[in-house]
Amino acid sequence: MEHSKISPTLLALDSLAIYRGLLKDSLISKLKELLISLNETNDGLREVINSYHEFYFELAKKSTTMSLEDYLLDLIIFDENPFTFQQQAVQLNSSNRVIEQVAAQDLNRLQLISQLDSASVKAHLAELFPNDNDHSLLEKLPEWVLVSDSLDLSNHLEHIKVCFRASDRWSDCIEDLKKFHRHYGCGLFARYFAFVWERIDGSGYIRGIESPDPITLDELVEYQTERSRVIENTVQFLKGFPANNVLLYGDRGSGKSSTVKAILNEYHNQGLRMLEIPKAYLADFPLIIRQLKNRTQRFILYVDDLVFGDNEENYTSLKAVLEGGLESKTPNILIYATSNRRHLVKEYFQERAGLQSNNRDEEVHAGDTMQEKLSLADRFGINVVFTSPNQTKYLDIVEGIAGRRNLNLERDILHKEALQWALWYNGRSARTARQFVDWLEGQLNLNDL
Repeated sequence: MEHSKISPTLLALDSLAIYRGLLKDSLISKLKELLISLNETNDGLREVINSYHEFYFELAKKSTTMSLEDYLLDLIIFDENPFTFQQQAVQLNSSNRVIEQVAAQDLNRLQLISQLDSASVKAHLAELFPNDNDHSLLEKLPEWVLVSDSLDLSNHLEHIKVCFRASDRWSDCIEDLKKFHRHYGCGLFARYFAFVWERIDGSGYIRGIESPDPITLDELVEYQTERSRVIENTVQFLKGFPANNVLLYGDRGSGKSSTVKAILNEYHNQGLRMLEIPKAYLADFPLIIRQLKNRTQRFILYVDDLVFGDNEENYTSLKAVLEGGLESKTPNILIYATSNRRHLVKEYFQERAGLQSNNRDEEVHAGDTMQEKLSLADRFGINVVFTSPNQTKYLDIVEGIAGRRNLNLERDILHKEALQWALWYNGRSARTARQFVDWLEGQLNLNDL
């Protein structure tokens, strides 16, 4: 009986060492079950057919190209194992050369697995079950794609996938793979560039964001001076030079959050990553930092709409990270926060009165409490103020957005409608300008129907 592909493929799966974690993948698990079923002479046709369709269903569910090779390449690129961790660490240990050699051997094994085609499986089944009545059933088994012609690749994945596809021996791609992991990291941090910190049952974890806000710096109109300070600081950070934590504060709708998100979209191909942390989880900062330090990527921890009430203590955690804790300082992490307030912690007149109060219920050292609250914003090295636009600036923003969208409307009519919109809704702001242009574009498209 011919075992030219089945037995070697099963042996290749069993021989994985550094990439052994791939065996836990549901599709690879189904593939192994199919190969075992094909290799066992005591399994009946019903069991083998069931294993075949279990594998095929999993492939159809998890691979858009129906290519086993494509799926395996994704697993290789995003796998977290001793080799990939070694490459994306800040300091590489030359003594781990043996791990690299074993990883290269595993790549050749995975290449062999990727070459398993449905025709070989069907031919093997025909040998296992030579009954003529079974042949028509076997011939109708669905097939998968051996080599995909898909070119829908994101920029940071294109080069490494092309390298593997063009190589006769995947182990020859080890240097390209090392460069990829050093630049983009591994696992979650190679697959995504935007993340959010979440909690389930009291345990925090990092979740990758499939579709981050696509806004770009080119789409943002006005506030160039304010925005340039944040961009310059980010570029310094990416180049490994000293950089500051940044607080963007000011009037609502002025583009603070959009600026931060646009910077991520501009620089993620240079290794920038952004993790949004809800204000309620700021106490998790030490845990988050331990997960991100010693990686080659640069992380911005992003806190949106930051303000603390009088009974909240989370601001002490943030203060320790900004300037204080022993393990807080790490060169690959910055904090960018937005707020509508310059002073992030609410302060009350009664606290000032407490400085000279004879009321025994007042704090003795009320001045210390007041200074502690006021000091939080001071710990951000750079403070950038975004103020509401005056009428001229508001109309300039409207014109800029409308021009980028190629909306044809007389200038006087555009201004009149924009000012009317601001009166009806949220007042003059960059956000209001964008909302107005969204409405205007929809109206013009409806009129063209």
